[in-house]
Amino acid sequence: MSAGQMTLTRMASLPINKRSTLGRVRTIALNTFRESVRDRVLYNLILFVLILVAASVFVSDLSLDMESQFTAALGLSAMLVFGALIAIFIGVGLVYKEIDKRTIYNLLSKPVHRHEFIIGKYAGLCLTLMVNTAVMVLGTELALWYVNGKFVPLQTAVLAASFLVYCELALLVAVALMFSSFTTPLLAALFSFAIYLIGHLSKDLLEMATLSNSSLTRAILTTLYYLLPNLSNFGFITEASHGRVVPMRMIVSATIYAIVYIGILLSATVLIFHKRNFK
Repeated sequence: MSAGQMTLTRMASLPINKRSTLGRVRTIALNTFRESVRDRVLYNLILFVLILVAASVFVSDLSLDMESQFTAALGLSAMLVFGALIAIFIGVGLVYKEIDKRTIYNLLSKPVHRHEFIIGKYAGLCLTLMVNTAVMVLGTELALWYVNGKFVPLQTAVLAASFLVYCELALLVAVALMFSSFTTPLLAALFSFAIYLIGHLSKDLLEMATLSNSSLTRAILTTLYYLLPNLSNFGFITEASHGRVVPMRMIVSATIYAIVYIGILLSATVLIFHKRNFK
């Protein structure tokens, strides 16, 4: 039985009432999680991350007294980069797979609203990333414990920074899902990577706007700065690798920023998806 048929079977067993909305979303999310976990790309990325963190234990011997900082920075960077690859490569195929296999027609013919489908897909991949981030955090913490031979304050800083990394990945999933709702996986992946790169350089956009002599260029760059996600809000890897714990103010502001931006992206995705004709 295919993944879409499994989802369809579970949908059919749910009662049609106001309280069944959460049940339908949960079923789609869990099914998406199972699909993502079985994805071969996912296992390869997790394996690569674990190998990378393990290698840091041995390479760190070359960095004199900076073993812990090197290991923490490498672990957090791997967490972000490979988490972003998972979010994009799997995220851009969430909607396309259902359309390509034509399971979307049967699914939406049942008591499943389109916004429930989108939210369920999003929640399922976020759950997958939560599990993967936890695995990466565990690998980094074990590497730090191995290097130091005991628990050190730096490990607390890594835990706090990992939360910001996850917030960024959750936002990136929403970006990939939005693009996947109206274009092909290849273009969606390219657009998502572009947003990821520009999001980390958003401060440079504002700086270039102030240095530009053209009013049109300034207007375009300033608009892009405020329109595109500012992923630097979640960047605390360098500070955390030196033992600085993420300030609570930064955690709260970054979390609120991520929630608001994700809400806007999901709303746009649902709106686009509602306008698509699957008949």
